[in-house]
Parts: sequence; structure tokens; C-alpha cells
Amino acid sequence: MTLDRIVMAFAGTMVLISLALAHFVSPWWLLLTAFVGVNLLQASFTGFCPLVVVLRKFGVSPGAAF
Repeated sequence: MTLDRIVMAFAGTMVLISLALAHFVSPWWLLLTAFVGVNLLQASFTGFCPLVVVLRKFGVSPGAAF
């Protein structure tokens, strides 16, 4: 899996988890969905993704294939 696919998988997972939490726990969890969406939008314009910084610190290289 490449770094881009890891980021997309993580974002999709976070959206699904926050939707489930909003349904079963509290609607305030929708703020997490909004946060993920805003991060994806700003990453598309700026090219900067905070998750990529974290993943690189854990040793995931940009062209890594799992």
C-alpha cells in the first residue's frame, strides 16, 4: 500500500467511525467528520497533510508497498 492509499484508507475509516459514534453516542462526533473533510480539502490545495508527517515519523516511506 502506498502512502497515498494509507492516507485515503485512514480518512475513510475515521469518517465511518465518527458517523457510527454520532449515531450511537452523540451528534457532536460529526465534528470529527468535518475535521477530516477540512483536512482533506486543505491538503488538496496546499499539498500538506498532517497524517503524512506522522506516518513518515513512524518510518513509512512515500513509495512503500505493503
